[in-house]
Amino acid sequence: MPDRRFDAAAEFDRQVDTLVHLGYPALAGITEDTFRDLVAPLRDAAVAGTAELPPPTEARVPFLLVTTRDLVPVEERVALTTLAGKRKPGIVDRHYADGDLARFDPIKELEVPAGPAYLLFDVDRGEETLNLAPAAAMEVITGQGRLPLTIDEGLALVTLHPVALAKNKCFSLVGSRCGDKRVPALWISQGAPKLGWCWYGNPHTWLGSATARPQRVGLD
Repeated sequence: MPDRRFDAAAEFDRQVDTLVHLGYPALAGITEDTFRDLVAPLRDAAVAGTAELPPPTEARVPFLLVTTRDLVPVEERVALTTLAGKRKPGIVDRHYADGDLARFDPIKELEVPAGPAYLLFDVDRGEETLNLAPAAAMEVITGQGRLPLTIDEGLALVTLHPVALAKNKCFSLVGSRCGDKRVPALWISQGAPKLGWCWYGNPHTWLGSATARPQRVGLD
């Protein structure tokens, strides 16, 4: 039988290389070496935190190196996303007003680490909550002892594992809210990822709610 052990160290290096290749250091106004040194302390935590997790699939990955708006603005990161095997850049939906995205903060239950980068574990795009309104999906998610993803985390998933965003398998990011009934979501529009929003009480057959294990490891 083939060896299916997951090499978390190699995967961490791949994720860092991907972000470097996409130009994250330059967008952050730092050198490549500075960027690599910045996130290097998370490598050992990635290995330790995934010891008992299965290898990645299209729908679920053992961990993500999440970068935040403290490093690179949301709009610039969206533009660097693509669908698997495609080249068309992602876009932000026109229904976000200027400055709107800055109002969407992580909900308090997530305890997101402060700073420019952190690790998120056991990430799932949420197929089992397809056609459930985010309000109903939250009951399912919390009942499983899991938590929803933020905008930063959803962008990390699509950036580092583009296959996760697929036709009829898109996902809401209920972990980011701004005090109203809007819920950010990533879906496909004209052959590219789109960061839009839907209503907290509205279901869509093609939209689930992405989740992760309630464990986030920061740089401090």
